[in-house]
Amino acid sequence: MDLRVGVIGTGAIGEDHIRRLTHTVTGANVVALSDINVQNARRIADKYGAKFYATGEEVIAAPEVDAIVIASWDPTHAHYVLAGIKAGKFVFCEKPLATSANDCKNIVEAEIAGGKQLVQVGFMRRFDRGYRQIKAAIDSGRIGEVLMLHCMHRNRVPGPKHTTEMSIKNSVIHEIDVLRWLLGEDYKTAQVLLPKSSRLAEDGLRDPQIVLLETQSGVRIDVESFINCQYGYDVQCEVVGETGTVRLPDPANMEVRSGGAFSYEIFPDWSDRFIEAYDTEFREWVDATKRGIVAGPSAWDGYVACVTADACTEARETGAIVPIAIPRRPAFYKK
Repeated sequence: MDLRVGVIGTGAIGEDHIRRLTHTVTGANVVALSDINVQNARRIADKYGAKFYATGEEVIAAPEVDAIVIASWDPTHAHYVLAGIKAGKFVFCEKPLATSANDCKNIVEAEIAGGKQLVQVGFMRRFDRGYRQIKAAIDSGRIGEVLMLHCMHRNRVPGPKHTTEMSIKNSVIHEIDVLRWLLGEDYKTAQVLLPKSSRLAEDGLRDPQIVLLETQSGVRIDVESFINCQYGYDVQCEVVGETGTVRLPDPANMEVRSGGAFSYEIFPDWSDRFIEAYDTEFREWVDATKRGIVAGPSAWDGYVACVTADACTEARETGAIVPIAIPRRPAFYKK
């Protein structure tokens, strides 16, 4: 029997998830949706044969809906996730889980009180083939103990109304989650350096930024965030161990030798670069949900990412090295 999915938020990423669940992932069917842009949401509902609801709360309460995908405006995430938990339905929430650590904590507490894990957070990099290869190399001991990581997250141009704060909370938060997953440990401190700003940055936007993280065991991480790089969407990661290094592979693209130059395509944005990861993410979410479990990034992972992002934001504003205070993980979330 197909998993009957309701989607809240039918903007660019929401519509892409509806397409993915309909045409790419087997075992799921989008039966309901909602968005504040009623005209566009009705168009998408007609296109995919789903029922339009005026509010996200109605989607969650709909008896024909088994599970929820939340792809709405970030500040609405916590409300809809909590409503999904109260309804006892599995929830896939695009990152961030919430816009504040306190809201994330409320979600964690509600899920624990309900006695069952229901929430997965959309950190799709854990499902990327390259990052999974890196994790396998680390876990096997092939490069010895990890000492350092050098990372880069570049966007061709920022999205609309991008702020200095969003560079960490909406961009670097992907590194915050995936690097913690790669290493299997939490962070200890955060520091943010502000190099000379690009002249192409909008008024008041500090870009690029360099985030420095230290893990509990002393691994040092540097992450360059540059959202006005102009040439394409470029994500890099190198892990330095005691006996070797491992580097995130570039996506497989045709290599061209022509006109005295050697070149290959760099994707223009995240949706092309991580399309396979998104497909894998939803395929595994549907399979796990039908088995009644959460197998991907949990509400606890979303909470830890938010706590860390808040510390990075404080570090940028104060210029200080900020300690990252993460509570002990509840036994409820231990796998």
